[in-house]
Amino acid sequence: MPDKVLIFDTTLRDGEQSPGASMNQEEKLSIARLLEELRVDIIEAGFPIASKGDFNSVQAIASEIKDCQIAGLARAKHEDIEIAWNAVKKAKNPRIHTFIATSPIHMKFKLKLNEEEVLDKIKDSVSFARNLCPNIEWSCEDGGRSSIDFLYKCIELAIESGASTINIPDTVGYTLPFEFGEIIKKVKNNVPNIDKAIISVHCHNDLGLAVANSLNAVENGARQIECTINGLGERAGNAALEEVVMAMKVRSDLLKVQSNVNTSAISKTSKLVSSITGFPVQPNKAIVGANAFAHESGIHQDGVLKNVQTYEIMSPETIGLKKSSLVLGKHSGKHAFKEKLKILGYEVGDNYINEIFEKFKLLADKKKDVYDEDIIALVDDTHFNKSNTLKLKNLSIMSGTNSKHVASLELNFKEELKEVSGSGNGPIDAVFNCISKVVGFSPKLVLYHINAITPDSDAQGEVTVKLGYSNKEFIGKASDIDIIVASAKSYINACNKILNFEKNSNMQEGVSEISISNIKGI
Repeated sequence: MPDKVLIFDTTLRDGEQSPGASMNQEEKLSIARLLEELRVDIIEAGFPIASKGDFNSVQAIASEIKDCQIAGLARAKHEDIEIAWNAVKKAKNPRIHTFIATSPIHMKFKLKLNEEEVLDKIKDSVSFARNLCPNIEWSCEDGGRSSIDFLYKCIELAIESGASTINIPDTVGYTLPFEFGEIIKKVKNNVPNIDKAIISVHCHNDLGLAVANSLNAVENGARQIECTINGLGERAGNAALEEVVMAMKVRSDLLKVQSNVNTSAISKTSKLVSSITGFPVQPNKAIVGANAFAHESGIHQDGVLKNVQTYEIMSPETIGLKKSSLVLGKHSGKHAFKEKLKILGYEVGDNYINEIFEKFKLLADKKKDVYDEDIIALVDDTHFNKSNTLKLKNLSIMSGTNSKHVASLELNFKEELKEVSGSGNGPIDAVFNCISKVVGFSPKLVLYHINAITPDSDAQGEVTVKLGYSNKEFIGKASDIDIIVASAKSYINACNKILNFEKNSNMQEGVSEISISNIKGI
């Protein structure tokens, strides 16, 4: 049997450190449930000391998710470790992941510690964590730029102190594949007690080499890969889970390893993460991009028609892109619609399906062709807007090349119907101004992005907005056949997140929060 490589998903921790990718508790739980279905081995649910909200999210995931280990990240400090333990201790299989930097540049300028002081902190923090939790992972931050001899000492001490997983990160994406593989090989051959721990790797993508470095590390003895859905992460991101998993699956003949991942859940997990974070997946992205299984070249089309393996090294079905003969339109019934949702990977209750089906019928009346992407957008648009404080009831626009742009909106705000009108530099600006009047604040529009979900002139437009408010950024995403309506909905979705943030801040008044930017980990 091939060796097993553990998949450690850090979408909810490192992925969330992408600027603008912060998620609320409900959104994190939704992703965690799909990660459980994906059968990742470990979910790093967050950085519990970062904020009360992050602590609560980690705790909620630890309480609900049963089929994955749940990890919480902590610096080499007793307070961090204790809070991480309190967040994950209800998990069926909890893990504390603690780290400290070991590269000369980090020790000198960030930690202001010498090698002996770092070794003391490793022994103290890992021992303290091991007394709380039986499953300890230790990471040498910036391991790729650390002195190899010092790395041996650190790793040996961490294992002696109770760590059963040793993670070697390429924190700044600096190393080349052969170079990083050599580091793993040297650690495996020169740390006396390395056989008592699993070697893990956590590679960043600054030079576009995160997946290559991870696979080279596996070839040299690593048996855990830390990665994220869609390669999400700060700066250029992390190794993409879908890429490392499918590389191991497709090229098992050379790598001779396997993961436990249910690859058929890859596509829908990718779509959910993209929808929640507002980070679109580029069309030519490996595995999950819209063009990953598309063929336009005549030569390629000819080859695929004769034998699909001429240009496809994996089938779409492998990642959950199931082909369906079920074509939906305005005459389709609810039963067929429910079956289509199942094919697309959604299991929904009767009450919820009624709401989505009603929206589908309205869309089908407006559109000639209803694509799978249209239905996915409807589900995503409905799912995260069930308990919103602010809802759009009606919208009308007066606009023209030589006339004033005026918007009139009916909004349900805190269970009261509000009617408001306002002008702007364009129709969308007018709509945003009206919404700001109702909620009582005017956030800064940091990002406005339009994407056509499907082809044709009657395509649904998907709008993503990012609003700056109170030194934070809030993402809203919505779709509609009318781009102005989609813009209004996306702005409202972001405003609802701001309203929820303010509500939670008032409830948690007096709770000290530490900025994630000050405690970013590996």
